[in-house]
Amino acid sequence: MAKAKSYIYPLIIIAILFFVFGFITWVNGILIPYFQICLELTNFQSLLVAFASYIAYFFMAIPSAWILKYTGYKKGMVIGLLIMALGTVMFVPAAFSRTYLLFLGGLFVTGTGLALLQTAANPYVAIIGPSESTAQRIGFMGIANKTAGILSQRILGAIFLLNADSIVASISTASVTEKAAILDEYVLKVVNPYLVITAILALLAVMVFLSKLPEVEESEDETLGFEKPEGSKTSVFQYPYLVLGVIALFMAAGCEVIPIDGIILYSRALDIPLQESRHFAEYTLYAMLVGYVASTVLIPKWLSQQTALKYCSISGLFLITGAYFSTGMVSIYCLICTGFGAALLWGTIWGLAIRNLKKFTKIGSALLLMSVIGGGIFPLIFGSLIDWNPASPQTSLLVLIPCYLFLLYYSVWGFKKLEWQKEAVSLSSTTAQ
Repeated sequence: MAKAKSYIYPLIIIAILFFVFGFITWVNGILIPYFQICLELTNFQSLLVAFASYIAYFFMAIPSAWILKYTGYKKGMVIGLLIMALGTVMFVPAAFSRTYLLFLGGLFVTGTGLALLQTAANPYVAIIGPSESTAQRIGFMGIANKTAGILSQRILGAIFLLNADSIVASISTASVTEKAAILDEYVLKVVNPYLVITAILALLAVMVFLSKLPEVEESEDETLGFEKPEGSKTSVFQYPYLVLGVIALFMAAGCEVIPIDGIILYSRALDIPLQESRHFAEYTLYAMLVGYVASTVLIPKWLSQQTALKYCSISGLFLITGAYFSTGMVSIYCLICTGFGAALLWGTIWGLAIRNLKKFTKIGSALLLMSVIGGGIFPLIFGSLIDWNPASPQTSLLVLIPCYLFLLYYSVWGFKKLEWQKEAVSLSSTTAQ
């Protein structure tokens, strides 16, 4: 078991990277309505922002694992940061040409860098300390991630969506030529912020390269107190709790992303002005931040990872049901409150799914990251349902019900499955409430 003093320094470095993840990832909640206005998109089209970001994880997670096999964690993080910088700088020509496909290309390249960076950073956090406190360490990372997300919503939201309602009103009565001029000017708001972001990413790459970040051997991983599967494993797919964890994380991605990236579009469908609704994603991030703080206090001292996941799944079912059967701000508040439980999903699932993989840790991490594509797929379904039934946007929330139901299954039974042939029984010490 690694001692605290041995991993505080690397965790500080990783926390800085998670801050970067958060700032870049959660700005999508602002970019989606921003692009919808300046590029005149439907809800479905605008949510391709999330899809372009997360599909990169699906295609690049396994290649990232192979890259890390040869570069190690540290150099892999540096390469990831440089790829992200390339993606963010693509926003500049995209803005001057007002070309959505180029914006989506920039988001995909940025997501590619994030995939490599997270394929390195997430297992690093998981295996650098005791397995039973993985969710706690990821909770600290989540605090950095969501704090950055709140700042990105506050700073870039004020730049991109300030006076957005008046712009929407002005283009509704403008001629074709006037509308083009207004939108050409509006889209250029993205240029300067993304040039600054590019410069910061390049500087961080240099910082990580010069840091004394140690490599960690996967053999240091522990079993979390569960019985070891008998026999030698020859494939990562022989770990049922990992495969089911990949599915669970796929579902969890939708539960986490929709209340942030989709809430402004949902609010507009409920006829709430942009001047007010542009803050709702930020409020969800506040709820998630509180959730991450709670996870660092409660897990594993007061709650096991699987128990926390179970409670989050149940609360998510109740809140989404409440949002569906309510209207206006009550529905919005219910959706915002799901952020508290959603904050605990990533760390708890990751901790349960990545345990005892030994030599398969990197590829297991890659498979888990591939499941993040759920953060791109579920919002597309969500947006399509709003377009299909604009008179009742609450229908779109039903996409989250099966997600929470599967998470409940994984928290009660799925995480225990050590062999495909039978359910394994966990030790009583790990299931104590």
